[in-house]
Amino acid sequence: MDIYILDLLVIGLLLLGVTLGSGWIGRLPLSYALIYLVVGIILSPYGFNLVQVRPETEFLERLTEFVVLVSLFSCGLKMNRPVKAWAWNSTIRLIGFLMPISIFAIAAIGHWIFKLEWGIAILLGAILAPTDPVLASEVQLYDPQDRDELRFGLTSEGGLNDALAFPFVYFGLRWLKDDNWQSWFGQWVAVDLLWAIAAGILMGIGVARGICWIERRLEKYRPVDELMEEFVGLSTILLTYSLTELVHGYGFLAVFVAGIVMRYNCLEPERSASRLQFMERLEKLTEIGTILLLGALLRFEPMVRFAAPALLVMASLLFIIRPIGAWISTIGSPIHPATRWLFGWFGIRGVGSLYYLTYAMGNGLRDEPGELIAWITFITVAISVTLHGISSTPLMKWYERNIEGNNRLEEKLPDCE
Repeated sequence: MDIYILDLLVIGLLLLGVTLGSGWIGRLPLSYALIYLVVGIILSPYGFNLVQVRPETEFLERLTEFVVLVSLFSCGLKMNRPVKAWAWNSTIRLIGFLMPISIFAIAAIGHWIFKLEWGIAILLGAILAPTDPVLASEVQLYDPQDRDELRFGLTSEGGLNDALAFPFVYFGLRWLKDDNWQSWFGQWVAVDLLWAIAAGILMGIGVARGICWIERRLEKYRPVDELMEEFVGLSTILLTYSLTELVHGYGFLAVFVAGIVMRYNCLEPERSASRLQFMERLEKLTEIGTILLLGALLRFEPMVRFAAPALLVMASLLFIIRPIGAWISTIGSPIHPATRWLFGWFGIRGVGSLYYLTYAMGNGLRDEPGELIAWITFITVAISVTLHGISSTPLMKWYERNIEGNNRLEEKLPDCE
C-alpha cells in the first residue's frame, strides 16, 4: 500500500481529532504539541513506520524558519502596550538578564563538563536559551484587552529572544571557523551585534509603515477583497524578512517589530483581530508538521548514547538555570512572587531551538560536537514539550484562580486600540 496515502490518512484523522476534540483537550493536562509529538513517534520506524525519510537539514531549517516567522509576527500583533520602558519592564528583564544568564550558564556546562571550546559551548547556549513563541499557546496573550503581566511577559519574551539569540549563534559559528577570537571580535560587535539589531528594528518599522501606507492609499480607490485581505499579513512577513536579510539585519527581529507597528499604526481593532486569527491558524497548521517530524526523527540508539549529557543540560536548564535566572532577573519588580516562579517554569523550548540547530549545522557545525549538540537539542525539546504540555493547563488554571488579578495593570495602561 502507498505509504504517502497512509500518511495523508493519519494526518487527516489527527486534524479531525484535535479539532473536534479541542473542547476536551483544553481541559486535559496536555498540549496539542505533546499530541503531535506522540503521533510523530507512532509514525516513526518504532511505530507504524509511515515516516521513513529523514528530512535534509536544509528542509528542516526552512520549515522551522517559516514557522518561527509566522509566530513572531503573531506575537507582535498581540502586543497591547505602549512601547515604553515601564510598560515592557518584565520583557526587558527577561531579555536583558535572563537570556544572557541562560546562554552563559549552559555554555559553562558545555565547556567545563563536556570539554567543548568556549565558542561551541556558547553556540549550544544560544540554541537552547530562547523560549519558543510557537508552542507556548496555553500561556500566551490572546485577548487584546488582557493586562496580565505573566502572559504579556512570556509572549513578548518569546517574540524577542528568538531574534536576539542570533548574535551568540554567530559568535559560535565564527569561533568554529577561527578560534582566534581576537581577530574577529570587533567585527562581531560592529556587524553581528550593533548593525544587525539596529537594521532589524529600523527595517521592521519601515517596511510595515510602507505597506500600511500603500494599503491605505489603494483602499481609497477600491477596497481589498475580503477573501484576500488576510494575505497582507503574510506578505508583510515575507517582505520584511527578505529585505532585512538583504541588508544583513536580523529578519526575525524585524518581523516581530513589523507586527507591533502594524497593530499600532495600520489596523482597526476588528481588522487587527482578524489578521491575528489568520496568523494563529497558519501557525498551528505549520506547528503540526514540525512537531510530527521531530517525533519521527527521534532514534533510540543516539538518544541512549547522548542521554547523560542531554539530561544534565535539560535538567539544569529547566529546573535550575531558568527558574533561578528568572527570579534574579525580576528582583525589584512589583509582581507577585508566584508569577516570578512561573516566569521561570514556563520557558518551553521548541521550534526556535530546532531552527537555530539546523541553521548552525548548515553553517559549519558538524562531526562530534555537531552530533552532541543536535541530540542534546532534540532530547531537551522533546522533554520540554512533554513536561510543559502536561503542566501548563493545571498551573494556568491555578494561576487564574489565585494570582492573575494581582498582576493586572489596568490603572496604568491605556487602551491601545
